[in-house]
Amino acid sequence: MSGDSGDVWLDQLRADGVQALAQALSHYRERLVKMIDFRLDTRLLGRLDVGDVLQEVYLMSARRLDDFLANPAVPTFVWVRTMTQQVLADVHRRHLGAQKRDVRRDVPLHRRQGDSATSVSIAARLADSLTSPSKAAARADMRQHLYSAFEQMDPIDREILALRHFEDLTNGEVAAVLGLRKAAASNRYVRALKRLREIMTTAGAGADDAT
Repeated sequence: MSGDSGDVWLDQLRADGVQALAQALSHYRERLVKMIDFRLDTRLLGRLDVGDVLQEVYLMSARRLDDFLANPAVPTFVWVRTMTQQVLADVHRRHLGAQKRDVRRDVPLHRRQGDSATSVSIAARLADSLTSPSKAAARADMRQHLYSAFEQMDPIDREILALRHFEDLTNGEVAAVLGLRKAAASNRYVRALKRLREIMTTAGAGADDAT
């Protein structure tokens, strides 16, 4: 898969290096924050600042910039997102694996992983969007129902839903992230969306509300 011919940042990165990288990260900040918000384990929300995570993303990206420019196999945003995903994985290992800063006793129901979208993360986000905050019991029931249903989905289809609906990636970006052809990514999205609607109907919520 080759880089996007419409990638306006590629030439700037080649010309200006880390200076252009800082500008690119600023340009993509809103999208990266959305990704971090969705994928960061909620037990870490009170311990980590998004700005600190993005600073780590910049440092990692700067170290690997020459390798990317030597072979830009994906668009710049997809590469930066990959760096962000790797930073999140490192953050989870450091904080959730450290004994002296063990936060694993916090509420496990909302657990999210940095590597890929879990059934827990999608179910929690959907349940929160479809139920009133005042109806905690109904929200918990729906979250559990959605979790069980999402666990039955193919992991790639589940990830496609997360990328499209919670990170707002385009079909082309999803294909690049997952190493799929655009047509295959599109077909899998249609299949996953159909399954999502079936899940929401079974859960007693309108499918149109979820999509």
